[in-house]
Amino acid sequence: MTDLPSESDKPAQQEADQPEAEHKMPRIEFPCAYPIKIMGVATAVFTAEVVSVCKRHAPGVCDEHVTVRLSNKGNYAAITVLIEATGTEQLQDLFADLKATDSVKMVL
Repeated sequence: MTDLPSESDKPAQQEADQPEAEHKMPRIEFPCAYPIKIMGVATAVFTAEVVSVCKRHAPGVCDEHVTVRLSNKGNYAAITVLIEATGTEQLQDLFADLKATDSVKMVL
């Protein structure tokens, strides 16, 4: 026989049933250093396109802010670009432009 929740258990159950969206997410304080990871097929064109798009949205990006890591077989590259994020609109526009780039497979 299964025990049914008593009346005293209901408030705790209601709290557990609340969606996670109601929990407060940490806010980003702008401006800040913000890493963006972009993945795609490992070519010189891929790296050049990614850096070009990032510089369009964050002009301060230079070679020291870009790291490239190849997959084990060298077929794919993960590029991390550290930008100076100035606001959510900048980040949204940058992510949209990166995702619209043919050579980009994933943006994190």
